[in-house]
Amino acid sequence: MFGHALKRSSGLAAAALTAVLAALVGAPAASASPTAGDYVALGDSYASGAGVPAQYAGLCLRSQRNYGHLVATALGSSSYRDATCAAAKTSDLTEAQYDAFLRVNDPQLDSVSAGTDLVTLGIGGNELGTSDLGIGDVIATCIAGAVVNPFGTPCKDVYAHGHWDFSSWSWKYGEDTLRTRVDAAAPRIAAALEKIHAKAPGATVLLVGYPSVLPDDARACIGRQPITTGDVDYLRGVLDRLNGMLAATAAAHHATYVDTLTPTRGHDVCSGARWIEGALPGSPAVPFHPNATGERVMADAVLAALGR
Repeated sequence: MFGHALKRSSGLAAAALTAVLAALVGAPAASASPTAGDYVALGDSYASGAGVPAQYAGLCLRSQRNYGHLVATALGSSSYRDATCAAAKTSDLTEAQYDAFLRVNDPQLDSVSAGTDLVTLGIGGNELGTSDLGIGDVIATCIAGAVVNPFGTPCKDVYAHGHWDFSSWSWKYGEDTLRTRVDAAAPRIAAALEKIHAKAPGATVLLVGYPSVLPDDARACIGRQPITTGDVDYLRGVLDRLNGMLAATAAAHHATYVDTLTPTRGHDVCSGARWIEGALPGSPAVPFHPNATGERVMADAVLAALGR
């Protein structure tokens, strides 16, 4: 299991002798915080730290300062493997990942073994998109819509099938495509968690949620990002549904959900102190992704979930 338990001598004489020797030679007390064993990080661009220096692993856009690296350092992991990759979907956990016919990453679950002690998985957001860009094509659609309809809800109109109903003389919506895609992702993530448990039956498994990309109050985005205020409210609802699905799936499949939204609240893309960068990043990061501070805060959330 994750960490090593401290051992005590069973004999009173041995315990007394140890205490005497410690006093004579000034031996340090044993640490109460166990060090990590074998740790594997899996996930998409939020887990890889896309755009945060220093980058490596080509199009996977891994950062040496992503939350997995920070957690491994804090825990003193004896072995750490970062299999995260930008634009990864749940299918890329068990299959090689390609971008425009170019193989960019091996199946991420290949990095998990029977001896793995800790696994973090941050995935699900790219299930909302249909292209290789994943969530990127949703963001592009919302920004493009704001150009032609800056005071409406062009993004919601596309994905929730907005239309004018002449019979009721009102604006109506149909089935919400993004919410449907969130719900459809749940069994795929559940299957991924079960595969992790099967490959590493002794591992602690954490399912990491998404940070506060958008504010609670859409008015905070006025003039700050190329998304309409109406669509900010809509997309924030989609984000909440995604994180709620991840939390429920983790609870049902013997994993611990890591809430990264709460600790990043108030530092969204429309904040004056951003930990998640916007369309024009002020700190190195892919647009609408955590910067170095955001990755550190997410690492702190993971460590807190581990009781560290």
